[in-house]
Amino acid sequence: MDPIDVREPRLWCERGWTAKVIPNDDGDGGWAVEMTRDGDPDPALVGPWVMGRDKKNPKPLNPNDFATLVKTATEVLMRHEQQARAAMHSRFVYTRDDGQRIWADLDLVPDEDDPHAILACSDARSGEPLRAGRVAVGFKMNAVTVEAFLAGDRS
Repeated sequence: MDPIDVREPRLWCERGWTAKVIPNDDGDGGWAVEMTRDGDPDPALVGPWVMGRDKKNPKPLNPNDFATLVKTATEVLMRHEQQARAAMHSRFVYTRDDGQRIWADLDLVPDEDDPHAILACSDARSGEPLRAGRVAVGFKMNAVTVEAFLAGDRS
């Protein structure tokens, strides 16, 4: 146990996480638990917490519950990160009239001063890069716009 670890019935700090049992604000009374990763401003997870035997106070935190909460909060953060990455990337695949399949990958570049996107096109079978370059954030991927990009049109 690290010197900064805390293991109290309503507050548990360990392995970079803090679990805090709080009164539930939904009007029904009861209790909730917040899971916050060290250094993060907001909880990664807030959920209902079990009542204790007296049906008035919360069940005390314990090692097994804490481990489950850490696992769940970590999974929530991973899903949020995956969703954020997916929102910044899209792929369009199409087949040219000659049968060549083209991959077009569009990656948004979040820059407050100069937002833009990078479009990278390659042969889907061989993986050979065909062209990559900067495009507008609002670039609409379809066969016509990707072909124009491949032909050297920068719109």
